[in-house]
Amino acid sequence: MTDTHHSETDAASAPEALHEDRLWRDNGWTARIIKNEDDDGWAVEMIKDGEAEPALVGPWTMGRDKKNPKPLDVAAFNTLVKTASEVLRRHEQQLHAQLHKRLTVESGGETVEVTLDIVPDEDDPYATLTAFGPLGEQLAQVKVAPHFKLNRTSAASWVENEFRRPG
Repeated sequence: MTDTHHSETDAASAPEALHEDRLWRDNGWTARIIKNEDDDGWAVEMIKDGEAEPALVGPWTMGRDKKNPKPLDVAAFNTLVKTASEVLRRHEQQLHAQLHKRLTVESGGETVEVTLDIVPDEDDPYATLTAFGPLGEQLAQVKVAPHFKLNRTSAASWVENEFRRPG
């Protein structure tokens, strides 16, 4: 008598690989061919495991009958995974650049680096303004509004006002 319960538990904890003409699931990704809402053609969506929204949606090639979609295959799936991963990586870099700003100002003959780190909390968003001396030592840190505009003028003004919380 075999124990089938054990394999069911394993399958539930990790999505099983699936390779069908219009649906592939493997390596943490799902590729699904869907009807293109904009025309008579087909589209493919790439969804990373655990995500609700697709990372990538793009046109998909028609099959030989010019009616049905071309079936997914390993080469196409691997290309889609690479492209979707790159889209996610660029999105993360863009978000990081929006939430973390850094610039340098001169004050009293010394270089001061000023950073702004925005915390986009749903209930209480805020930002932290921090100043660092020429050796990397923290000189000051204050909490500011999440929409605080960090630029050379605002940074220099904060440093010259002895790091008092900007108004």
